[in-house]
Amino acid sequence: MTPHAVARLRAERLARSTRPYTARGAGSARCGRCRLADAHCICAEMPRPDALPAARAAICLLMHGEESMRPSNTGWLVADVLPSTACFEWSRTAPGPALLALLADPSRSPVVVFPADDCAPERVVAGAPRDPARPPLFVILDGTWAEARKMFRKSAYLASLPVLALDPAEPSRYGLRRTPDAGSLCTAEVAASCLRLSGDGAHADALGGWLAAFVAATRRHRGLG
Repeated sequence: MTPHAVARLRAERLARSTRPYTARGAGSARCGRCRLADAHCICAEMPRPDALPAARAAICLLMHGEESMRPSNTGWLVADVLPSTACFEWSRTAPGPALLALLADPSRSPVVVFPADDCAPERVVAGAPRDPARPPLFVILDGTWAEARKMFRKSAYLASLPVLALDPAEPSRYGLRRTPDAGSLCTAEVAASCLRLSGDGAHADALGGWLAAFVAATRRHRGLG
């Protein structure tokens, strides 16, 4: 199986790292595919992308710093379900040419997914882009809440893009990190919501189920039931 973009970014980070990554859980022996401790491997539950219809939407993950290295990262799950997911390491002043080319692709309608309270009202759009000739490209900022806010405010190359502010129908079920409020969603939940808005319900359902399996296995590994 060809590694998806999130796996490739993690491999690149590891290759240039000069010291071991020591975040919580990083030292455990882990499955190379689902990233969970060997005793809690859930690869048998992994969705099969080839069993899903072609997705209308595309997703671009912009990852902060060491996010691709964190065992609790859920951007990886998005790429498991939608292997075409693009993934780039965030840079404030030097975005790579591949990222800029993707954002400028005339066949897509890029939109940044972020809360409306943190941007100018005129940038906020209601729902996913509807142009049938230019399906949506959802740009999701992947990091802690503080990191995502910094990325949004300090990335000049995102400043001209419209902003989609999600209104979650139910609270997050993630629970593996502290969040500033009950309405905060993890990256996989954000992606699932975007896919549902674009009409890619089968992918949204598959991602929701895969996230639930990941959270349950991680909680077992942490002794949380």
